Amino acid sequence: MNSLSILTLPSLFPTTKHSHIYSPAQSLPLFRPKSILSPFPFRLSFKSRRSPFFAEPQLSDADEEEEEEELEDDDDDDYEAADEYDEYEDVSGEVSDDAQQIEDEEEEISVDSSNRKKESTWQGVEKLCTLVREFGVEMIDVDALADIYDFRIDKFQRMAIEAFLRGSSVVVSAPTSSGKTLIAEAAAVATVARGRRLLYTTPLKALSNQKFRQFRETFGDNNVGLLTGDSAVNKDAQVLVLTTEILRNMLYNSVGMASSGSGLFHVDVIVLDEVHYLSDISRGTVWEEIVIYCPKEVQLICLSATVANPDELAGWISQIHGKTELVTSSWRPVPLTWHFSTKTSLLPLLNEKGTHMNRKLSLNYLQLSAVNSYRDDGSRRRNLRRRGRNGSLDSSVSMSEQPLSKNDKNMIRRSQVPQVVDTLWHLKARDMLPAIWFIFNRRGCDAAVQYVEDCSLLDGCETSEVELALKRFRLQYPDAVRETAVKGLTRGVAAHHAGCLPLWKSFVEELFQRGLVKVVFATETLAAGINMPARSAVISSLSKRTNTGRVQLSPNELLQMAGRAGRRGIDERGHVVIVQTPYEGAEECCKLLFSGVDPLVSQFTASYGMVLNLLGGAKVTRRSNESDETNTLQARRTLEEARKLVEQSFGNYLGSNVMLAAKEELAKIQKEIEALTYESSDDSIDRKSRKLLSEMAYKEIADLQEELRAEKRFRTELRRRMELKRFSALKPLLKEFENGHLPFICLQYKDSEGVENLVPAVYLGKVESLDGSKLKKIVSVDDSFELSSVGTELNAGESDTHQDVEPTYHVALGSDNSWYLFTEKWIKTVYRSGFPNVALTHGEALPREIMRSHLDKGEMQWEKLADSELGGLWYMEGSLETWSWSLNVPVLSSLSESDEALHMSQEYIESVERYKEQRNKVARLKKKIARTEGFREYKKILDMAKFTEDKIKRLKARSNHLINRMEQIEPSGWKEFMQISNVIHESRALDSNTHVIFPLGETAAAIRGENELWLAMVLRNKILLDLKPAQLAAVCASLVSEGIKVRAWKNNNYIYEPSSTVQNVISLLEEQRNSLLQLQQKHEVEIPCCLDGQFSGMVEAWASGLSWRELMMDCAMDEGDLARLLRRTIDLLAQIPKLPDIDPLLQKNATTASDVMDRPPISELTG
Repeated sequence: MNSLSILTLPSLFPTTKHSHIYSPAQSLPLFRPKSILSPFPFRLSFKSRRSPFFAEPQLSDADEEEEEEELEDDDDDDYEAADEYDEYEDVSGEVSDDAQQIEDEEEEISVDSSNRKKESTWQGVEKLCTLVREFGVEMIDVDALADIYDFRIDKFQRMAIEAFLRGSSVVVSAPTSSGKTLIAEAAAVATVARGRRLLYTTPLKALSNQKFRQFRETFGDNNVGLLTGDSAVNKDAQVLVLTTEILRNMLYNSVGMASSGSGLFHVDVIVLDEVHYLSDISRGTVWEEIVIYCPKEVQLICLSATVANPDELAGWISQIHGKTELVTSSWRPVPLTWHFSTKTSLLPLLNEKGTHMNRKLSLNYLQLSAVNSYRDDGSRRRNLRRRGRNGSLDSSVSMSEQPLSKNDKNMIRRSQVPQVVDTLWHLKARDMLPAIWFIFNRRGCDAAVQYVEDCSLLDGCETSEVELALKRFRLQYPDAVRETAVKGLTRGVAAHHAGCLPLWKSFVEELFQRGLVKVVFATETLAAGINMPARSAVISSLSKRTNTGRVQLSPNELLQMAGRAGRRGIDERGHVVIVQTPYEGAEECCKLLFSGVDPLVSQFTASYGMVLNLLGGAKVTRRSNESDETNTLQARRTLEEARKLVEQSFGNYLGSNVMLAAKEELAKIQKEIEALTYESSDDSIDRKSRKLLSEMAYKEIADLQEELRAEKRFRTELRRRMELKRFSALKPLLKEFENGHLPFICLQYKDSEGVENLVPAVYLGKVESLDGSKLKKIVSVDDSFELSSVGTELNAGESDTHQDVEPTYHVALGSDNSWYLFTEKWIKTVYRSGFPNVALTHGEALPREIMRSHLDKGEMQWEKLADSELGGLWYMEGSLETWSWSLNVPVLSSLSESDEALHMSQEYIESVERYKEQRNKVARLKKKIARTEGFREYKKILDMAKFTEDKIKRLKARSNHLINRMEQIEPSGWKEFMQISNVIHESRALDSNTHVIFPLGETAAAIRGENELWLAMVLRNKILLDLKPAQLAAVCASLVSEGIKVRAWKNNNYIYEPSSTVQNVISLLEEQRNSLLQLQQKHEVEIPCCLDGQFSGMVEAWASGLSWRELMMDCAMDEGDLARLLRRTIDLLAQIPKLPDIDPLLQKNATTASDVMDRPPISELTG
């Protein structure tokens, strides 16, 4: 192949060595907890109504620290790497022991105890299977399953097992680390004893591998299998662990069939672990599809973390799948204590009852503490000044009682931000280690390790164990050692994030579980990842940086991280420490805690794979072993049948409930409006007045009210006449400017909140004069701009001299770069100055013509700002082309009154005076009514009517909101399904009419990826046949490199360039990609088509045999990012030999490339 070249990237960072911040603290004795496995004295408390964050009073004082790294946000990339990790529910743990002299004995006891527990569980399973074979399945009950364990199972676990044994599907919602996995394990025991099969699905590959190892210990190697994108071990086993995508693909052919005819042979149970991933934007659809397609005779066991609406999830599954029972628990085996860390202390976050924030954490209290602390450390002269002449505290203390400004709050928060070493010292001093410390970017994690790597948290024996483990790891995986992290590791601290190699992260996890790492600085993904329970969880910030700025954590994210604290069987309590930051403090933390968890929401979206697998019928190319019966069976799924499946989504279930509730509420509102309208009518007011007032008082007020109504009508008429006089002055003036220069004008209106707005603008002209413009056509045909009826009313009763005063529309460009469409009603004044209508250069168009062309280019999406009987005021956003014009519109303060061209006639001035006089007359009449004998009682009636009218307005607003909400609700997914179907039809992958699937569709239907159609188009392209295996790998990498970034740091600023052959192929594929993007845009489909060759050279070098050390030398990529890209590429290459209708040569090259690339340190071991 062509030689590889090196691409040099500019250095983004200075080459100076990273500074170390070290605050020496006196070393405190710290005893290493050793683990033994033993039965746990579980405390039964089912469905406790106590919130997990105030389950127990706060007993300890503590101090925590936070360091905010203003670096680029790496959290999103760590989420992309989350497929390496997930939560693991463990029922074992460690028990601390301070006796240093018996450490070795404890290790032996731990191993022996662990082995005895495994042997005991396995023997219990064997015993139950023997009983079932001898006496039948009646031997399986909840007590028999509970006897397998050498501890008493919890109440919610027992209830879930009983529901499963009744034949129901089960939804279990319980906190992290509460033991949900035991329910699935008991179901697996029952299923194995019956001689049937159970499928255990997880959202992440690493969690599948972990569950595979766990179940092999329980059921034996021969009874457990694994099926992921990389591995297929014993796939016909009774207990099969697999990823959700694999299961979804297996279920595509089972829709409408019995499980025995779907490939799910002898499957009785499917376990959906971490089902709260249903709300995940990227993975949620797969979970919903599994529930929708699952044969109804198969029981579902859905295990979820605590969510707000588990009842809705259970209701949905019950509706579309079958009888489902819900089991919830809010009890934590290890209760949590919440702390808050400031610069000087570690305090309980909540009060003793756990109902409110600790008052010592209020900003005023912290301000006062800071003042007192400063004075205590100052001179005696400062201390003497603390008191005034009367002995009271001075103004600096009393100011704490005053409201704090935003700047004051920020200053206090910044002054209270602790350093990493400060918080770590508090954790160590209070025996709160080991801890997981969450920092939301990878460089922040690495920097934190460097800050504290000189503070050893290990004793001599522990350090020796770490060095020995590191030596063994280096011998086994020499390229996977993260040299920059070795020093910290030997001191008991480590970083854990997506920038690390998976093998290194596994090594850190192992050391942490052995108690040899005391603090792990990790990104948020660890909270939803591997089994690493700790005594404490430190959360460095309540917000994180994203591409759109800082966003606050959700309650679910906060509680998931907090759930890592507290080791069952070891710790009596878990500790959660929130760190003060410059952005938020204890108030924000308590608000987040008490806001409650978020509900599950549907993320159901259609994909090319979904459409092809649901609609695909007979194949154009039939293999010799395919029968006519099979093709006929597949072709029977009609469009209507597919629609029924798609419309069974969780979102539609929630939508139907919303629709039903909205209709019921709307009916109640309409009924209430009718009753209130009757109560506030004039007849109702008159009846109440007659009843409440004396006859004389009623007659006096009634006569005056009639007179008032007449005067108000006359006032309205005078106002209209005044407007006519104003129009008479405006119209000829505006007509003068139609062909001359473009004058400045001032528009005036009140917004919906009653705030008056003045807008300077440059006047373009009357809409009627803009011949051939889009705006003139829209105004003439759109009823929203209708003005004729208003003009008729205005002209009624007027002389012929006022016939030309009907309101008309005009257009102007405001100084805010918005176009304004308005009638004369909204013009406050017109100025003589403006833009001269003269071409700037010879041959250029006149300014009026240029502005007209810019106006015509607009999308004509007008929004109404204000309305009146004399016409409305509308606006439309301008464009970049009009921006320079709007910048030249002067501000109003620079336009003088002497420059105004609008001068009103004497008739207009007189009409204004008459209007003002009539307005005063109406006011005097109102005062006269207020002085009448029975006005006080009459006023009560009017006030009640006004209150009723306000209530009617609110009800109408609520009614309109409900109507709009109901109009927005439509079957989710189906619209997108049809749009994608249209793309597939036009791309000749599937005939939408006959459902005949073409070779392109066959390939796309079998691929796992974000855009299956695009991947199939590339893999079927003949230009790939000329590529060598390494070059094929490089091209495949360009299809899966989304989210991978260059992270140049110090002198690491190089990446390998791909060979010219690879570059040429990617260039040719770019044309094909553009065609597909255009087709997608035509049908409003927004599915990314990744093609980025930036990192293809790195993959090509690795596939060519370059060593990992050579590849990473001065590399501008993090090791974890490159490993993730290589694994993605391997996954795609491994699919190619299994895809239908792919050239054998391409399949052979893909296999070769995959085999070469799958080597340490990026290879993954199974089991």
